[in-house]
Amino acid sequence: MNIWILFIGFMILSWIVSATLKSKFRKYSRIPVDNGMSGREVVERMLRDNGICDVRVQSVQGNLSDHYNPENKTINLSQDVYNGRSIAAAAVAAHECGHAVQHAQAYAWLGFRSKLVPPVSFASKYVQWVLLLGVIMVNTFPALLITGIVLFALTTIFSFVTLPVEINASRKALAWLSNAGITSYQNHGKAQDALKWAAYTYVVAAIGSLATLLYYVMIFTGARDD
Repeated sequence: MNIWILFIGFMILSWIVSATLKSKFRKYSRIPVDNGMSGREVVERMLRDNGICDVRVQSVQGNLSDHYNPENKTINLSQDVYNGRSIAAAAVAAHECGHAVQHAQAYAWLGFRSKLVPPVSFASKYVQWVLLLGVIMVNTFPALLITGIVLFALTTIFSFVTLPVEINASRKALAWLSNAGITSYQNHGKAQDALKWAAYTYVVAAIGSLATLLYYVMIFTGARDD
């Protein structure tokens, strides 16, 4: 019963953080940057300022679908961010560009996360089915649940490795936005607030993943005790 209360609590917390993040971005999307630069222009200038010439910026579909792809060195911005000229658009664009700066500087945590992508992608395809069958067959074939726990542990590790990558990218973004004069004393705190709530989503996801992992470990150890 206690574990279900914990899961419900995490679901509610995740919803609160997600709803707050969307609310913050809607609010800050209505506040223009002083120099009127679009998200695309923010990225292009930040890349130039960091001496990066081999990264492309492009527009993609979706809401808050912004991401950096280290495989083909592209910064992919949602249309609202790509064309937006607001504090929210500038903050998101600079954050994603922060990942490109990490890549150029061989940031260790980003390299580690990139190495985890292939095994985590494999694990994510099968982990739920393996865990489901593992729970059903825990008393007759416990090795299957152990396999599921190992696969899920990979995704949990990935969630925690993602934290320093995202936090560092936000720090790079905020420092550059201030130094480059994209944000001012009056609105820099708003960019900081937007990225702070974006970071909270990764924190909640990581803790939730750890709680789920411990839940399956408890199922396994409980079956062994029986």
